[in-house]
Amino acid sequence: MTQNYCTLFNTNYLTRALVMYDSLLDTQTDFHLYIFAFDDTVFNFFKNDYVKKNITVISLLEFEDDELLNIKATRTSGEYCWTCTPSVILYAIKKYDLSSCTYIDADLYFYNNPNILIEEMNDKSILLTEHRFTKEYEDKVENGIYCVQFMTFKNNNDGMKALQWWRDACIEWCFARSENGKFGDQKYLDDWLIRFDGVHILKHIGGGVAPWNVQQYTFFENNNIVKGVVNNKDENFNLVFFHFHSLKFYTNSTIWLSNYPTSSSAYQLVYSPYIKALINKEKE
Repeated sequence: MTQNYCTLFNTNYLTRALVMYDSLLDTQTDFHLYIFAFDDTVFNFFKNDYVKKNITVISLLEFEDDELLNIKATRTSGEYCWTCTPSVILYAIKKYDLSSCTYIDADLYFYNNPNILIEEMNDKSILLTEHRFTKEYEDKVENGIYCVQFMTFKNNNDGMKALQWWRDACIEWCFARSENGKFGDQKYLDDWLIRFDGVHILKHIGGGVAPWNVQQYTFFENNNIVKGVVNNKDENFNLVFFHFHSLKFYTNSTIWLSNYPTSSSAYQLVYSPYIKALINKEKE
């Protein structure tokens, strides 16, 4: 069965999205990626220069409706992207009559087939991934228990009810600040286990490894597969995806990995290969 994904980004994230797409190609044979181009450069690139059979690109002109356009000027570019996240998932499902769709951030990289994460849902309708903050950073939970990085919605009553509610909430309020129990698009997810039926919280540790939890794991390679072990526990896992949040390149050739410390094994097996892939993609 074809796995449907959607993502959104502008030119600043183009090379990251291309590297993410390459990682999907390397790990999954049957998928389709719906790309919401948040500027003309991205749209024209995929329309004219990078035509692939398993990619559909959607322009803002096609995607934006009156409700989004009415609040667009009140949000920064980043806040507007957050505002649009539930809308792009909803648009992809309705426009292309998808049985389900998984939203993925453009700065993810897949090391193993993500089908294993989606299949974990079984008969549930919504898949959420936790931040799983390292103990020292548990205060960051004010930004949300769950991370809008990898989310699946099925095209059924439970999935569509939650997705429509989330879209309406983000249009009403979605800003990069904490206010009255809200933060951006993701603090809205905190009570979904109570608010909606059919919600599954991802259990596979290899899905959702990120700068804010990487301190909990040591990485190693076995038969060209990147694996992790939970520190102080006899618990191994295959790394499915890593979220390279806050990675920055500066003009003086400095690279900022994240706001959080990382281990030598994470640098060698996770960060270093990804940085090289980004540099090579930029040259390409």
